[in-house]
Amino acid sequence: MLPSLGFFGTLRWAWTQLTSMRTALFLLLLLAVAAVPGSLFPQRPANPAVVTRYIQDNPDTGPVLDWFQLFDVYSSVWFSAIYLLLFISLIGCVVPRAIAHFRAVRSKPPRTPKRLSRLPVYGTLEVPAHTAREAGLTPVSAAEEAAAVLRKRGYRVDLRDAGTDRPSVGAERGLAKELGNLVFHTSLIGVLVSVAVGGLFGYNGQKVVVEGESFVNTLIGYDTFNPGSNFSDDQLEPYSLRLDSFDVRFDREQESHYGQPLDFTANVTTQDGPGEDETQQVLKVNAPLTIGGTNVYLVGNGYAPVVTVRDGEGNIAQQGPVVSVPSDGLYTSLMVIKAPDAKPDQLGFVGFFLPTAFVDEQGVSFSRDPDPFNPQLNLNSYYGDLGLDDGTPENVYVLDTDNLTELNSRNSDDGGIVLGVGQTVDLPEGKGSITFDGLKRYVALDIHHDPGEAGALVFSTLALLGLSASLFIGRRRLWVRTGEHPDGRIMVEYGLLARGEDNRLPAEGKAVEKLLADRWLVPSGAAGENGQQEVGASSAAGAGQSHHNSKDNS
Repeated sequence: MLPSLGFFGTLRWAWTQLTSMRTALFLLLLLAVAAVPGSLFPQRPANPAVVTRYIQDNPDTGPVLDWFQLFDVYSSVWFSAIYLLLFISLIGCVVPRAIAHFRAVRSKPPRTPKRLSRLPVYGTLEVPAHTAREAGLTPVSAAEEAAAVLRKRGYRVDLRDAGTDRPSVGAERGLAKELGNLVFHTSLIGVLVSVAVGGLFGYNGQKVVVEGESFVNTLIGYDTFNPGSNFSDDQLEPYSLRLDSFDVRFDREQESHYGQPLDFTANVTTQDGPGEDETQQVLKVNAPLTIGGTNVYLVGNGYAPVVTVRDGEGNIAQQGPVVSVPSDGLYTSLMVIKAPDAKPDQLGFVGFFLPTAFVDEQGVSFSRDPDPFNPQLNLNSYYGDLGLDDGTPENVYVLDTDNLTELNSRNSDDGGIVLGVGQTVDLPEGKGSITFDGLKRYVALDIHHDPGEAGALVFSTLALLGLSASLFIGRRRLWVRTGEHPDGRIMVEYGLLARGEDNRLPAEGKAVEKLLADRWLVPSGAAGENGQQEVGASSAAGAGQSHHNSKDNS
């Protein structure tokens, strides 16, 4: 019967299991799986309105999913627990191994085996007696010269038994393999910390800026804003950005790609803060601006027709550029105009904008080119309650017509509204009018601040370098033993051992043999029997011999 572990024994066993490399790899895989629901369900930090609507549309499953925090995956208790356990597991793996590696670096190479011939790679060298006498070579000096050769090759060496007739050299190399392994796992911890810092203190937001308008880096300046868990308003640097002009270059040469965009260029004026000098800069796709600790990316563009809406009392209810949403490569764009200040009834318009309008044989309007050669608005008009007065969030690009009364449309007797630049159309029943004043372009910006970005880049690079070192550097140990034959020859034997499987170990043995042979001017010869390489001729001819044997590493 097995003895009881007890409380402290159970804790020690749990800690051992948690800090094993197998557990760390399992937790890393589990973290990846746990992140999947974040891409399947809408997330409350990104868009709370969508989450609310999802729960309302799914009254049975929505509350259950919310209880399991599937709408707040990355800040949920279970995701944070996996993240924290992985963090602790990696630290528990790395720290003891780092201590052991530090001790191994400071320690001497392992003692010399009694029988080197049992090692996977083994070889011998014989220095002729007359060569040894002329060079004053002794077993001790031969061991010292072998140590010098190995040290030059990158081994750390230890000369031992120098006071005996069988001195030896212990050598070791490849400690960088374990160092690379430690760097890799330590860098994983660094990546986790960097990602956590970015998630806690970072933020990102989106903003649509029309030509001539400015964006100021404040909370009210964003169209949408996604803060980190520990975000503070003090993190926002009060810089400003003004869109001076936006240019799009379309293909006008190749017939197969005619009209396709080739280049997008946003000319902007930036200011680091109030009272600072203005700077002219260029923003392009995949070439973001860096300002105020944020990266500003160009992610979209389109047309913003300038319209003026007058109400039934003749007052201006809405005036200025209205962002349209492109639906195809020809910039056929959805248009929604809301005039909640119109009197006596609120006004709404929905339709599409055509940069270069044409009408086909069936009377259907369409755009033939993305450039604004013949800009045109095609709209339906409504009046009634726009639903903006009760405080419920509404999508500015969607017009809910359920509570509205139709004024103009293609299917009505009055027909839809068709406007060219500079034209005005009066609404039926004296509800007002709408004028197409002009046309501007806009850009959609993605503004991203991640304080852990630099750390993640550094640690990811270190992890890649550490992994490469752990994969391609071989951990090897080598021993050389020298002795003197009664006839005066210096006998040298060496053996190599790899830590783990190393298919390059035989080649290393041959390289070491060649260095030692060149050191003592032992000429190389032809291959001998039984897989051994015989170096030189007979000692009677004044030459030495060398034998090298490699065994199956397995």
